[in-house]
Amino acid sequence: MSDETQSNDSVQEPKKVSLADAIKNKLAQKKQEQADEKVNGQLRGGNSAVMRNQNNKKPNNQRRRTGGS
Repeated sequence: MSDETQSNDSVQEPKKVSLADAIKNKLAQKKQEQADEKVNGQLRGGNSAVMRNQNNKKPNNQRRRTGGS
């Protein structure tokens, strides 16, 4: 009977990580991904001109909608 309880206790629970450690790990992972993208991004060559500018900002037409002066 005691053997069963010990085997149940040995089931690994998710390790609790502090918030600071989690943020550090996430930041390190993000930096690694960006470094990988830079290395693989050079394979594109001259295709960087394909990227376009963002759309222009739409004008604020609140004055027209509300009939303001």
